[in-house]
Amino acid sequence: MFQIKKICCIGAGYVGGPTCSVIASMCPEITVTVVDVNESRIKAWNSDTLPIYEPGLNEVVLSCRGKNLFFSTDIDSAIKEADLVFISISFSFAQVNTPTKTYGMGKGRAADLKFIEACARRIVEVSDGYKIVTEKSTVPVRAAESIRRIFDANTKPSLNLQVLSNPEFLAEGTAVKDLKDPDRVLIGGDENPEGQRAIRALSAVYEHWVPKSRIITTNTWSSELSKLAANAFLAQRISSINSISALCESTGADVEEVARAIGMDQRIGSKFLKASVGFGGSCFQKDVLNLVYLCEALNLPEVASYWQQVIDMNEYQRKRFACRIIDCLFNTVTGKKIALLGFSFKKDTGDTRESSSIYISKYLMDEGAKLHIYDPKVLKEQIIQDLSQPSISGDNPERVADLVTVTSDPYEACESAHALVICTEWDMFKDLDYEKIYHKMLKPAFIFDGRRVLDHLHPQLQNFGFQIETIGKKVTTRIPFTPSGGVPRISEPPIKKSKA
Repeated sequence: MFQIKKICCIGAGYVGGPTCSVIASMCPEITVTVVDVNESRIKAWNSDTLPIYEPGLNEVVLSCRGKNLFFSTDIDSAIKEADLVFISISFSFAQVNTPTKTYGMGKGRAADLKFIEACARRIVEVSDGYKIVTEKSTVPVRAAESIRRIFDANTKPSLNLQVLSNPEFLAEGTAVKDLKDPDRVLIGGDENPEGQRAIRALSAVYEHWVPKSRIITTNTWSSELSKLAANAFLAQRISSINSISALCESTGADVEEVARAIGMDQRIGSKFLKASVGFGGSCFQKDVLNLVYLCEALNLPEVASYWQQVIDMNEYQRKRFACRIIDCLFNTVTGKKIALLGFSFKKDTGDTRESSSIYISKYLMDEGAKLHIYDPKVLKEQIIQDLSQPSISGDNPERVADLVTVTSDPYEACESAHALVICTEWDMFKDLDYEKIYHKMLKPAFIFDGRRVLDHLHPQLQNFGFQIETIGKKVTTRIPFTPSGGVPRISEPPIKKSKA
């Protein structure tokens, strides 16, 4: 059997960096080189301050960096020497990425494969001998066929390239744990002898620490679709429980109690039934939209419409929460200071891609609110950059400087604020001194808990004097402010009609 002794990973982002670091730590006899055109990012991987935050990642990298784990910008040399090349997709960090198209056919839904194509051409140009090329993260179904066609059209007598699909199922915040103890490892390849030989070689790498029973082998297309489908199903569960949270707020039910009751049904299970301000991250929205586009392209409009509703519900939940804040604050937040705690899309990561905090900030800025933002891991520059995107700031990016202040202290963010809004479920927010915060806020002092991290503190917080509003539950009885006795100026938004 062909043995893999050297691995090249193209892309030093959220997938490539952690994945290859764990492989290097688990397989000391294999040399792993992670390459990227982004020189500053490679320098960060070689420094004491890694470019991404993941619990346990620093220890893994330090244990093998400089021994059998290397980070480099010399892409061609790493490809030439490797037995296995991972095309490790990173949405923003590396130049090997699959963002959603912003132009032409499929705009806003289809994946943009120009970087994948460029990567494939570079591999075939500098390679010789036998080499396994592996898609490492989410790509559109049949992307491997496109890569293979590029290889076949540019082949040379000394070259034998095999293409596999090996999507990663790690979750940010638990990436190292997920990689060391995965639910499953999925490897897809051709069903001919050469394809099966390549599958066995890659499987042997994982068998250093993953039981064979958890290594699933399929054809290439099943592997690619499985990754898209897995993320779509997870996003669907979040949108489903969030739809129920809206119903709970209107009826007096508690979405946590409802989730616990239905989660005990073994056919449903309890995971991903946590109501919140909506899902974010690099994968869920991108992959569901990719699935929608695929269904449209294959003339399956009803299926496309079904999955589009997952995205529409997520957008509805974000806007509904922002409207609730405005409604409670007497139907205006113009000029009011609002402390926004948490900007990453979930705890234990510094990643802000598609974070609900960005969109909630947008809706509040649209109403003229003065935002004071605190996050323990997201840099000020990243927050300003996210809020300055044209889709968020509109035609007036200068308003971000006028309306947004990023602080390094949660208490400073809350001082003289009209409201405190929790957008990320960082554990530290459970342990803040809320009595101290209450006395420094304007009265009435509101807490809007978009992640339900303070459920256990509600009686104590009410004793302090806080007016509490939380996702999926009625806590504080209130009468919405209605100018001139009419209906509120801003009401909860309707769910958009499907684009499909």
